[in-house]
Amino acid sequence: MSLAERAPAHVRGISPYVPGKPLEALARETGLRTQDVIKLASNENPLGMSPGARAAMESALGELQRYPDGGGFALKAELARAHGVPPEAIVLGNGSGDVLELAARAFLAPDASAVCSQYAFAVYPLAVMATGARLIEVPARAWGHDIAALGDAIAADTRVVFIANPNNPTGTFLPAALIEAFLARVPGDVLVVLDEAYVEYLPDEVRYDSVAWLARHPNLLVTRTFSKIHGLAGLRVGYALAHPDVAALLDRVRQPFNVNVLAQVAACGALADTAFVARSRAANREGMRQIVAGLDALNLRHIPSLGNFVSFHVGDAARVDAALQRRGVIVRPLASYAMPAWLRVTVGSPGENARFLDALERALKE
Repeated sequence: MSLAERAPAHVRGISPYVPGKPLEALARETGLRTQDVIKLASNENPLGMSPGARAAMESALGELQRYPDGGGFALKAELARAHGVPPEAIVLGNGSGDVLELAARAFLAPDASAVCSQYAFAVYPLAVMATGARLIEVPARAWGHDIAALGDAIAADTRVVFIANPNNPTGTFLPAALIEAFLARVPGDVLVVLDEAYVEYLPDEVRYDSVAWLARHPNLLVTRTFSKIHGLAGLRVGYALAHPDVAALLDRVRQPFNVNVLAQVAACGALADTAFVARSRAANREGMRQIVAGLDALNLRHIPSLGNFVSFHVGDAARVDAALQRRGVIVRPLASYAMPAWLRVTVGSPGENARFLDALERALKE
């Protein structure tokens, strides 16, 4: 038996997460210049990073010989003020994906199970499988979470339920009343992970205060990220808000220094830059209208989205994706989500959106 075969079967059975193709990779493959390639595959902010974050990060460049604050004191203090929670209710992560994995490691084992929805974020199954736990995947309803079915699927050995709101990659949304009813129904010894990576993009009329639920539901864990609306995807910083006892458990399995110096100071600067967040929300609304109008003009079915992306049906998605790449446009194929006829596009700048729609129209005709 080889060394690799000695690894646990649940580890050998994992299919690694495949990220969106980098600009540089497509440039190498096609011979295009990097500046002539646009990437609309990874739900990044087309406005770049927050100017407040940039200024804060530049001020810390002279301190990179030192380890970061392993406890993240300054960032936790800013998050505590922003959300009205004590610092001990906060867990920092190397992106919110890190926090999702911490939750799985803290609460799951081979004799446990976790529940998530079909077409939900790919990291949930990966985090569950890495612990050897059993994954219970609930069929989606209208491409989103069937919240009643998620509750019905909770078994005696279930320890974690993952919910993304809005959901990635479909952009679907659960109203607050449905989530509150679900929390009231879930047993207190089951952790509910509410993944809110895209919550800042929600329109005012559907926004809700999930942080206020923590006081009533100590089994709730809310995850957020600085990768999306704050434009810090390259720095990898996210966080969770939870009951202090739950947060303490996640900290026990967290790697020391998991959030680097630049990420911590940039996140502090981003939190204070509310003007940038407002501009990003406005730009996303306009860009979403532009893309949806273009998809409608092409008679392409799409899933209504409350994130900064939209998934659309093209039939032979592999062929259309390849044709887009030849034109220097990177979008996200969804075959790994069991949606082989669909592609997902991030809302870009007005120019990027226009170029995508033009390339898509040409690709469909090939």
